[in-house]
Amino acid sequence: MIAGSEDPASRAAWLRQELHRHSHAYYVLDAPSVPDAEYDRLFRELEALEREHPGLAMADSPTQRVGAAPASAFATVAHRVPMLSLNNAFSDEEVVAFDRRAREALGSDGPIGYAVEPKFDGLAVSLTYVDGRLVTGATRGDGEAGEDVTANLRTLQAIPLRLEGAPPLLEVRGEVLMRRREFIRINDAQRARGEREFVNPRNAAAGSLRQLDPAVTASRRLWFFAYGVIVGDDVRLPADRHSALMDWLASLRFPVTPDRAMVAGVDGLLAFFRDIGARRAALPYDIDGVVYKVDSIADQQRLGFVSRAPRFALAHKFPAEEALTELLGIDIQVGRTGALTPVARLRPVFVGGVTVTNATLHNEDEVRRKDVRVGDVVVVRRAGDVIPEVVRIVPERRQPDATGFTMPALCPVCGSAVVKPDGEAISRCTGGLFCAAQRKQALLHFASRRAMDIEGLWEKLVDQLVGGPGATVAANASATVDAVASAVAEDAAGPATAQVAPLVCTPADLYHLSAAQLCGLERMAEKSASNLVAAIDASRRPSFARFVFALGIRNVGETTARDLARHFGTLDALMRATQPELLQVADVGPVVAQSIATFFEQPHNREVIDALLQAGVQPQPVAWVPPVADAASAVAGRTFVLTGTLPGLSRDEARVLIEAAGGKVAGSVSKKTDYVVAGDEAGSKLEKARTLGVAVIDEAGLQALLLQAAGAIEAPRPIE
Repeated sequence: MIAGSEDPASRAAWLRQELHRHSHAYYVLDAPSVPDAEYDRLFRELEALEREHPGLAMADSPTQRVGAAPASAFATVAHRVPMLSLNNAFSDEEVVAFDRRAREALGSDGPIGYAVEPKFDGLAVSLTYVDGRLVTGATRGDGEAGEDVTANLRTLQAIPLRLEGAPPLLEVRGEVLMRRREFIRINDAQRARGEREFVNPRNAAAGSLRQLDPAVTASRRLWFFAYGVIVGDDVRLPADRHSALMDWLASLRFPVTPDRAMVAGVDGLLAFFRDIGARRAALPYDIDGVVYKVDSIADQQRLGFVSRAPRFALAHKFPAEEALTELLGIDIQVGRTGALTPVARLRPVFVGGVTVTNATLHNEDEVRRKDVRVGDVVVVRRAGDVIPEVVRIVPERRQPDATGFTMPALCPVCGSAVVKPDGEAISRCTGGLFCAAQRKQALLHFASRRAMDIEGLWEKLVDQLVGGPGATVAANASATVDAVASAVAEDAAGPATAQVAPLVCTPADLYHLSAAQLCGLERMAEKSASNLVAAIDASRRPSFARFVFALGIRNVGETTARDLARHFGTLDALMRATQPELLQVADVGPVVAQSIATFFEQPHNREVIDALLQAGVQPQPVAWVPPVADAASAVAGRTFVLTGTLPGLSRDEARVLIEAAGGKVAGSVSKKTDYVVAGDEAGSKLEKARTLGVAVIDEAGLQALLLQAAGAIEAPRPIE
């Protein structure tokens, strides 16, 4: 037994508490409370105790921050509340407009109070605590789900493993970043070992957090700043203002940036932006702007969200970084919809934190307006994650042999005619689904997670399935169209032995693939092939909205696809719709209506859809329910809570149907809840419904309620 302690459990608990306190003082407050030797002595004593008494080792012990076994892969974590992005502003005028919109929406005559803080250039993460213990840590991912990096986040000394005084369920969101001095240290070590150096601190932080071995993450000395709070159902936030929430997080020993402030009105926003910008270089970590948030939580809820971003917050980015380099050539990129985009091929240049070798030139009109020629010295700009672009040329450094650019008359991939629709700046290939470039991108889009969700259909595999030339080719600015087409033809032909008939030419061909065919492809073993065939088969019954989005109709994104599905209900009705009928759909204007009508007018598009239907793909129709005003309805005036995965509807689709029938969808279960709609893998909301005696129905029950609201059938019985 350790000297000075009669009770090993009590001594271990005291040691853990002391080490957590000293770590907080050292890593968060930057005010060490004991010498390093004393900390090491206490740490070693706790290690010895836990070795002697294995039952005392706890997940939140300081000794457990390093030592988890390396993972083979990261699991996926669905965020309980989506991790949304912020809208960006790059000018004072955009900030003024943001403030004006907020005041108008809130009906405020005076200045709004804002919480402001630096926008960290790192990796967003979510930390979930249950009964005060850290149980899950995940990356932002796509906003809906991220990677489970709990073991790695546990190694960050700045992140508390146990909380005192926290609610039963607490989610803290923040940014993992790497300080500049640590970035320099790591790159020095990488260089000494002859290994590849990291490009910037953000890249280094992301790479360090996504290591399969937590010990590697621990060695990188990452930092963390908290900036948001989400509490469990039926738990009130401990404060009514964002600034007070940040103070509360600090009281729980979370690192919160000392550079945050409270300001009033747009003048306060811009003054803080200029102040932090002047101090940017002196900060110990990288930032790429400032975040503004309406301070009142009640006002935040009133403002709500637009698309996938909050109306109450804004990211004000610093001016873009620029650099000079030489334009070596102009390539043509053929996109999924057939758009031909000129891309500048550059002499490599370091700008905006990364090495840039290509930059967009947008379109032929933009090339002419800027008078860009091959051989010019150009100014390249990169702002945050925005695609690098050529801003302007440097006329005084133009060489006599600089050559101009002309958009080719034939698609450089398939040789089809290139057209430029009236009133548009973009030239497009007319090859449609016959163009190899469009086939590849159309298939990737068709199989994407938010479309048909065919897992395992990755880009390199699609390359093998479709065959043909690549989607980007160099276009010699001084060459004739015939010469370009000839070069493309040679590239497409290649050696005689390279000609292989593609296995997939349209999305419908996916549903005829066999595991035997796939096994013959590079890096496709028998199990991988079987898994892919199973994933393709599982996608045969998509929601109607997913199917519409998967078709890749120009100007039709996820939101428009959902609107079309709700309005028309079936694929046949949508395909027959005229432009006037399409214009009756919410948020569908003349341009979108024209795109949809044109798509379904094309015979080859109808052929592909027919082939998909013949292959057994069955988009699930959406039951249209007109708005119901009758308070006695089975839906109108009722409160619903959705939980788990519904087989035929997304949560958004279910929400829209309920609201269209006059019902309300809540995020948590209470005594006021009328129905809980439970799908697969329903969680705590289902358990709470059972406890409170709330009626529980499945998707079929919901559809029956909606039909009853329309007067079609009697109300269903709950499943529980």
